Formats: sequence, C-alpha cells, structure tokens
Amino acid sequence: MSHSQTLGAGDALGTGDSYLSLDVVPPELANVAFDRMRDEVRWDVMHHRGGEVPRLVAVQGEVGADGSFPIYRHPSDESPPLNSFSPTVDLIRQHVQKLLNHPVNHVLIQFYRTGEDYISDHSDKTIDVVRGSNIVNVSLGAQRTMTLRLKKPRTQGRSSDSPPPDGPPGPAAQRIPLPHNSMFVMGPETNSKWLHRISRDKRFITLKSPAERFQEGERISLTFRHIGTFLNAEQTLIWGQGAVGKTKEAARPVVHGVKESEALICAFGTENAMSDFNWDEHYSMGFDVVNFTTKEDE
Repeated sequence: MSHSQTLGAGDALGTGDSYLSLDVVPPELANVAFDRMRDEVRWDVMHHRGGEVPRLVAVQGEVGADGSFPIYRHPSDESPPLNSFSPTVDLIRQHVQKLLNHPVNHVLIQFYRTGEDYISDHSDKTIDVVRGSNIVNVSLGAQRTMTLRLKKPRTQGRSSDSPPPDGPPGPAAQRIPLPHNSMFVMGPETNSKWLHRISRDKRFITLKSPAERFQEGERISLTFRHIGTFLNAEQTLIWGQGAVGKTKEAARPVVHGVKESEALICAFGTENAMSDFNWDEHYSMGFDVVNFTTKEDE
C-alpha cells in the first residue's frame, strides 16, 4: 500500500541505519558558514549526458604530501577538479568526523540557487566509498526536503538528473525536511535499498515557511564521504578499493576508453536499480576509468 511519512530528528530513517541531527556546528560557525562558502568555494558546472546539471558543484578533498587525492566516481561526463579543503569546509568536516567517529576525506558541495535546482532519484555509487562507512550530508541555508523511496526495478537506467516526476512520492516514501545547520547521516543499508532526491520546489515564495525562505531560498549541501580510491598528482595513475590495483605500489595507468566506461556506467545503473546489489560481483575487480565517454559522445 502506498504511504508517505514526514520524519525528522529523533526518527529512524530509511532502513533504520540513518538519522538526522540538528545544530551540527556551533552557532558562531553556522551563522557565517553559508556566506563564507558561497565566496570561498570554486563553483563549477557539471555535465551529464551532455546536459548541464541543475545546480552548481564543487569537489574538495584531502590532498596528500605527494599530491595524491581521493576520487569519487559517479555518472557525470567529467567531474570538476578536486581542490584542497577550503577553510570553512574543513571546519565543518572536523565537526562531522567527531560526530561520525570515522574519517571523511572527500566532499561534493552543491549549490541549489533556487527552488528550480534539484537532484532526481538515485543511490550514491559505492565503488570508491570505503565499505561500511556512512555518507553524510550537511545542509546550510534554505530548508529543502529530501525524499527517500524504496527502490523499484523500473528505476533502472533513469538518469539522476532527469526531471523528477510530478505528484506525490511513490510507495514507501519518507519526506525529511533538511533545515539550516542539519546533518543527514545515511547508512550503507539505506543507500542500498532506498533512492533519495531533492525535488523541484515551484511554490510561490509566500507559501514557503521562514526556514524555506532563509538565505533568500539558496541552499548549500556538503556530502562528505570516506573514499578508498586515489589518483596521483598528475592524474595518470589510480589505485585503491575501486581500482584494479588495490595498493599504491600496484597503481595502474588511468584508462580513457569507451569499453571500460560503458562497463562501469552499466554497473552504476545496476546499483541504482537493485536493492540486493552485489558489490563484490560488480565492483570488486576494479575499474581504472575516470572520465566517462560513451559511443553517443564520440
């Protein structure tokens, strides 16, 4: 039977391994973090299947003394360049790590400029995410609502940046308002069995709550992950959990080719569709491709 719940802090979310925390960073940081990040982050556009995704993005991470850095692969044509953690982002990261009790070495930052910016149903791709670790989303600025929805086979092949369907969420959906200075922690089981999205919000400003109008309706989200796959400074070698060579000593050349790109994109689509996705079967052999080129792009 179809049902939709609105849940929040104190509720067990997803399969029960996820939760929402409020007032994550101290007030003195929360009061200035949004404005500082809007200015200090190097915002970029990201493309998927040749089209620009409906939000600005930036990627930051922990850069080693040798220049190596973590890489998180997902279905975009080419990921924005990774920069070292900027000052405000690093302060937020420190608070996140204390609350999580495990490190996070990578962040995807997304700037939702208006209610028209969105991200459609998807599961985070886990080839590079350290197995068993949580994925964390910190929200700053205007409140937007995340929807969790149990996976269905019909989601296979659907782009995470295709327009979201109109109307209410589907069966077994959870609506989770994400206010300013909140942290949504998504456990591995929830990511495996549920899709999540931030839908368009086309309502008139007069119909929105003060929390939704905060920062003139702009929102910055920071998705922190513990990544186990790495590139060297020159971006010519790859190693780690999601690569063929599992250690730095076994690093192999980065691949630029249609065949391996299509194989990895196919695995991404399978993970997006299946609640019983077999990580070992699809990912354990590793992939050395970084930027994706398909036959349609040639």
